[in-house]
Amino acid sequence: MESHVSFFNYTGGVFKEMVYDNMRVAVAKFVGKYEKEPTRALLDLGCHYGFSHRFCNVRRGNEKGHVERSVEYIRRKAFGFSHSFDSLEAAGQHLLTIIEQINATKQQLTGKIATTLFAEEKPYLCPISSDLNCSETVELRVDKYSTVSFRTNRYSVPDHLVGDFVEIKFFSGELEIYHKDILLGKHLRNYGKHQWIIAIEHYLDTFKRKPGALSNSVALISSEYLKQLYETYFTQFPRDFIELLEYCKTYQVDHERLETTVNRLLNANSTTINTERIKALLGNKTTSCSGQILEDQTTFLAKQQLTQVSSLMN
Repeated sequence: MESHVSFFNYTGGVFKEMVYDNMRVAVAKFVGKYEKEPTRALLDLGCHYGFSHRFCNVRRGNEKGHVERSVEYIRRKAFGFSHSFDSLEAAGQHLLTIIEQINATKQQLTGKIATTLFAEEKPYLCPISSDLNCSETVELRVDKYSTVSFRTNRYSVPDHLVGDFVEIKFFSGELEIYHKDILLGKHLRNYGKHQWIIAIEHYLDTFKRKPGALSNSVALISSEYLKQLYETYFTQFPRDFIELLEYCKTYQVDHERLETTVNRLLNANSTTINTERIKALLGNKTTSCSGQILEDQTTFLAKQQLTQVSSLMN
């Protein structure tokens, strides 16, 4: 679904008919010998963007024209030499760059570039109203560990919701947790098996009642930096560490900013790292100065007095 949204945004319009191979993300089941039932995702896309769909016949490669050959050509041009990237976004940007280079190459038959040919076709496309929200929603009950089980993995929710039902709105890359239409938090989606995806801020109420449970908790182990920070400076002061976590949750201080603040204290040769020092430094807000100072009468007279005092002292 997300690939459709990206494609329509790139083309700036929607084709009136889309032709699909018999893939499971498009075909829910076969009905009879030739009829196929589309998936809910394909129906949602068609209703939102206003296009009709058609399926190819099974084992009829001639009906797809040069599609498979084009895919192989693009893959070879884009990733034949460059096949390692730091992120999925970097790989996508590289692919887009290669595609634009190919589209800027003159065609052998017409002598025109693909961008020019598509510009002639674009006025006949259907307009795009808005992007489709590519997600699904399920309702799950929070278990005694304050987690919900989704696709074999467990995701944490705030611990005061144990036993209640929450709505999980899942995308391809993340999950959003809602309770009574209120967004409680987000998790990156995990495609592994039987993994625990835990946010320590979801268990602060429990840790306030049982601070001794913090040191060996899965919530603390799930964050390598928080675990190291706790073991280095807060082993004897778990309540202070919980107070620091609550402060970070209240003022939306992420782990990177917290680590930067602690490093500033260490670079300043601070002999003590505690909650009060960290909170004080996190609370400081830098102000920008344009460099231009406008002098009023008070400033002018103050400078005169300071000049006179300096002359007396000298």
